[in-house]
Amino acid sequence: MALLRGRGYGEIKLLMLTSVVAMAMCNAGAMAQTFSRAEVNGFLQPQNAARAQLGLRPLQWDSRLANYAQWWARQRKVYGDCRLQHSGGPYGENIFWGSGKAWQPTEAANAWVGERRWYRYYSNSCAYYNSCGHYTQVVWRGTTRVGCARSVCNDGNVFMTCNYYPAGNWVGQRPY
Repeated sequence: MALLRGRGYGEIKLLMLTSVVAMAMCNAGAMAQTFSRAEVNGFLQPQNAARAQLGLRPLQWDSRLANYAQWWARQRKVYGDCRLQHSGGPYGENIFWGSGKAWQPTEAANAWVGERRWYRYYSNSCAYYNSCGHYTQVVWRGTTRVGCARSVCNDGNVFMTCNYYPAGNWVGQRPY
């Protein structure tokens, strides 16, 4: 039950359906997406720099995770809102929303890594009611692979997401 992280039965059924549909699409090649080296590096470099500071192995880019991330980013675009909403899928996930300019992968990754200032290792918590879960997912020791995507919605807002395998942020466990 630890994998369910406190979700209700209805949410579990939706999560399972979402995951099955997304995985089928990824496996069928319907999600084929190519990413420029600059886009991949924009997501990877800030996250791997944070991991290197802690002596952790770098994350490796995973095309299947990137395809899943692209599927979710497209869903946010289809609905036209780019709202901060998690996919509910089987992976760890960080999400980012920005408006007013053409936000880039490096900016999303730096925002997640920037939450480091709020993480308190000894209490394994976030200080002053701030968010630090994006950071802890980035530096989760057991996570080895990542795939990310970026989508620009009709209103010009930008949605970005990274999916991580294996997932992190397990209640009661420290990230490293």
